[in-house]
Amino acid sequence: MSSDNAEGQGRNTRQGNTKIVLYWLEKSRSQRILWLLEQLNLNYELNTYKRQNMQAPPELKKIHPLGKAPLISVQAAGAAEPLVLAESGLMIEYLIDQFGPELAPKRWQDGKEDQVQGETEEWLRYRYLMHYAEGTLMPLLVTVLLFNTIKAKSPFFIKPLANAIVGNVESMYLNPNLEQNFRLLEDQVKSAPNGGGFLCGSKLTGADILLSFPLGAAKGRSSFSKEKYPTLWDYVERLEAMEGFKRAVQKIIDVEGSYDPAL
Repeated sequence: MSSDNAEGQGRNTRQGNTKIVLYWLEKSRSQRILWLLEQLNLNYELNTYKRQNMQAPPELKKIHPLGKAPLISVQAAGAAEPLVLAESGLMIEYLIDQFGPELAPKRWQDGKEDQVQGETEEWLRYRYLMHYAEGTLMPLLVTVLLFNTIKAKSPFFIKPLANAIVGNVESMYLNPNLEQNFRLLEDQVKSAPNGGGFLCGSKLTGADILLSFPLGAAKGRSSFSKEKYPTLWDYVERLEAMEGFKRAVQKIIDVEGSYDPAL
């Protein structure tokens, strides 16, 4: 299914005649790319796909060899072929570099340009979190999803054994690591420079957008609760109240009929 973002007001003047297409897969991590496109007021085409037996449909392999989503294609005016990008972190960095540099912190401290250790605290946080989101946090949450599936779908005659094995791994490895990560992020919000409010400082960045999906999916699940991590919980609710985020959610509802941030 294809849909155009046709809002004509306040469009991003950096885009010019560049064509952007987001390839959206239901129940995937595509939402945050959609939010970024809305946050940057970019015109884009939305191509949506349904899962088949919990997997991405084979049509996506025509766009990228791995057949995963999200994907974006960017085609400048006059270009013979579009540039196809995979991996959420790369897509966010590319779109910010090209169309929204205000969503990346200032890199250098004044007077320390291009010097070793001359970077600002905000920029170093930003770069770390852009790698942390998919490299550290998401694998743990995907493991939660896999374990929940095992517990729910194991045949009845092996369910007690499966539940016992999963329970041991959860208590010995998964839950302690999740709690350690949520404490880290709670502290990151509390200690954010320049008055805080976001992970890297007082302004929204691509790192906030990238982390919005795993944190939104984890709310009320696993060990992430308002009682344990009140600052982090309130931070996620502030993200979800932002206009760009709400426009993205409404776009999902318009296309899919509902919005569920679950993994």
